[in-house]
Amino acid sequence: MSKAILAAAAVGLMTFGMTAQAADVKAGQAAFSTCMGCHGAGGEGGVGPAVKGRDAGELAGLLKKYRAGENVGPMSAMMQPMAAGLSDADIENLAAYMSSL
Repeated sequence: MSKAILAAAAVGLMTFGMTAQAADVKAGQAAFSTCMGCHGAGGEGGVGPAVKGRDAGELAGLLKKYRAGENVGPMSAMMQPMAAGLSDADIENLAAYMSSL
């Protein structure tokens, strides 16, 4: 096989993998109802920081750290139990929704 064909196949497989794992913004919106009390209905912040429009990867990373029990900041004790029951898909969906606000 030529290098061009192999490169095209690799790109196609990577693209397929990314779309197969795309986050579900609607599912994230439904899950966000639990977050509104601290982060605001529109993600503008309140007791907790604003999440509106923040990078989805950053938000997902933070949620995974909270889920793992890591101390991320002053709200860790509050966020760790909130994130403990979230699956990877839940986290990706929530992060996608929050970044879309």
